[in-house]
Amino acid sequence: MTNKITVMKGDGIGPEICDAVMQILKAAKADVTFECFEVGEAEYKRNGELIPKEAYESFERNRIMLKAPITTPIGKGFRSLNVTLRKRYDLYANIRPAKSNTAVVTPFPNVDIVTFRENTEDLYVGVEEEVDENTVHATKIITRKASERIIEDAFEYALKHGRKKVTCVHKANILKLSDGMFLSIFQEIAKRYPSIIAEDKIIDALCMRLVMDPSEFDVLVMPNLYGDIVSDLTSGLIGGLGLLPSANLGKDHAMFEAVHGSAPDIAGKHIANPTALLWSACMMLEYLGQNDCAGKIRKAVDVVLAEGTSVTPDLKGNATTEQYRDAIIAKLS
Repeated sequence: MTNKITVMKGDGIGPEICDAVMQILKAAKADVTFECFEVGEAEYKRNGELIPKEAYESFERNRIMLKAPITTPIGKGFRSLNVTLRKRYDLYANIRPAKSNTAVVTPFPNVDIVTFRENTEDLYVGVEEEVDENTVHATKIITRKASERIIEDAFEYALKHGRKKVTCVHKANILKLSDGMFLSIFQEIAKRYPSIIAEDKIIDALCMRLVMDPSEFDVLVMPNLYGDIVSDLTSGLIGGLGLLPSANLGKDHAMFEAVHGSAPDIAGKHIANPTALLWSACMMLEYLGQNDCAGKIRKAVDVVLAEGTSVTPDLKGNATTEQYRDAIIAKLS
C-alpha cells in the first residue's frame, strides 16, 4: 500500500521548501502520497487555530509527518508548536545527523556526528512560574523512563550502524540530582553494550572540544535543552542549519522536519534552501523501508552540491529554490 504522509507546510519559507521537496519525492517515485495542511501564524490569523483539527486527525491516522518550519514568537505569544507536537504524540527521540558535504568548505571536512536529544522534558518544555514581579522559576524535569529510552536508542543506533562510541553529555558536576541521574542511567545501560565505547562529557567541555576536533565524537546523547544547543553547534561545523535533517520518533508516531527557522525575511523571494527538509524526507523514506529511493535522492543532492552551479545563495550560489530543485530532479537515476 502507498504510504500516506501528513504534511504541515509551516509558514515563512515553509510552503516553498515543502513544495520543492514533495516534487523531488514525486520525481524519485517515492511510494508516498500527501495530505497537506497550512499551519502556524498565518493559519491562526485566517482561522483562529495554529494547527487545524483536520491536521491533527490526519497525523493520528497516518502516524507519519513531514513538517516544514513554523514561526515561534520569542518571549511572548503562543507556545512552540514543535514542543506541543512532541509532547502530544510522545515523540521522545530527536535524532539529528550532522555530516560534512562538498558544498561548504569548513575547517572540518570529515564531521560525522549523530545527536540523540531527549525530546519531551528538561527545561525545554517551558514549565515556568512567576514567584513575584522580580523572580521567575523554571523547572528542570528529568525522569528515569525518558532517560532510559533515549539512551537505549542511542546505543541501539550505534550498534545497528557500526558506530564505535556513544558520549553522554551532561552537567552533573553542578546538577547532581537531575543530570546526575541521567549520567547514572547512561552508565548502567552502557554495560549492556561492551562492544561500544561509552564516555561522558560535561556540556561546556564538549562544546569546546567540538570546535577544536569534532572527529573525537560519534554518537552523542543528552537531555533536551543541551541537545537543542549542541545540534545547532554541529550544524555549524558542516555549514549551517540549512544542511541539518531531523527525525522525531515515538512509539506510535514519527515526525520529520528541518530544524532551522521559518526565515520570514526571505519568504517569497524564491531563494530558500530546501536541503535540510529534503534530507529529513530521506530519513522518513528510510523509516518506511524505502532505502533505495532515499539513497537515489541523497546521491542526486550530493552531485548537485559538488557541482556548485545550481545551489542557493546561502551556499554561495545564485540559483532559485526552483532551479536547485530542478537540478536535483535532473540527477535522479
